[in-house]
Amino acid sequence: MPLQAGEIASEPARERAAGRPLWRRAQRDPKFRPMAGLGDLDTFIGRHRRLFVLTGAGCSAPSGIPDYRDADGQWKRAQPIDYQAFMQDEATRRRYWARGLAGWRRFRAAAPNAAHHALARLEAAGKTELLLTQNVDRLHQAAGSAQVIDLHGRLDAVRCMGCEARTPRADLQDDLARLNPGWLALEAREAPDGDADLDGADFSTFVVPPCRRCGGVLKPDVVFFGESVPRERVERAYAHLDAADAMLVVGSSLMVYSGYRFVERAAASAKPIAAVNLGRTRADALIALKVEAPCEAALAFLL
Repeated sequence: MPLQAGEIASEPARERAAGRPLWRRAQRDPKFRPMAGLGDLDTFIGRHRRLFVLTGAGCSAPSGIPDYRDADGQWKRAQPIDYQAFMQDEATRRRYWARGLAGWRRFRAAAPNAAHHALARLEAAGKTELLLTQNVDRLHQAAGSAQVIDLHGRLDAVRCMGCEARTPRADLQDDLARLNPGWLALEAREAPDGDADLDGADFSTFVVPPCRRCGGVLKPDVVFFGESVPRERVERAYAHLDAADAMLVVGSSLMVYSGYRFVERAAASAKPIAAVNLGRTRADALIALKVEAPCEAALAFLL
């Protein structure tokens, strides 16, 4: 018998007959961890016409962009740069932009992988309400997705914290390279979100230009750790979630509340939730159907 929306293969008949959403049952049993195969994911997607898709770092990892967390949801490395530290400390800004100068080259060269293309195909088929991504790489747009909200912003743009002007990241890259000759030649290990590890480097002489318009502090147009997502952006995403008939999470552990809150809202509205992720997520108790597989493999049937 084909799975109904929100079901898994082991769901007891009495739960189905009572029409109880799986997330309610999961809350009663904290050990409940629904698992599914790729056929179940195909069925789940096929049964819904307005999917709210939320993606995370696992979606872009096959494109060569490192992620932050391991399969248990723990940090693989030091936490990302803190907003307050960046804004208040010039030395922190020097360190950030020096590492960014080295890391940007590889980051901008990343290309969409099969998971990005699969989700673009899903949108083209008229099956998605919105794609909300926690990634800042714009690879969904490069793959052809049009209905996208960049929850945490975009790394290819720079924001002046004084006059709010936005400029291309490539322009700042040219300025950084011109003002700091020799830094591009340093050995650097790639890190998440356009960062790079520069072991032993002395950042005290690194020059960071101010805003050309007002002389203000320049910051990548992304949401840093400890910074709030703009309320208008969240409300716009909520409106799309409310219009959706189900939610699909792809490549996110949901450990950060900015993404997790959308699963909470979907569960509170009794919307069925499916997830593709390698390892545990913060929302395992709310997920009706979960596939533990690489994103590109799990979504290959859409191509």
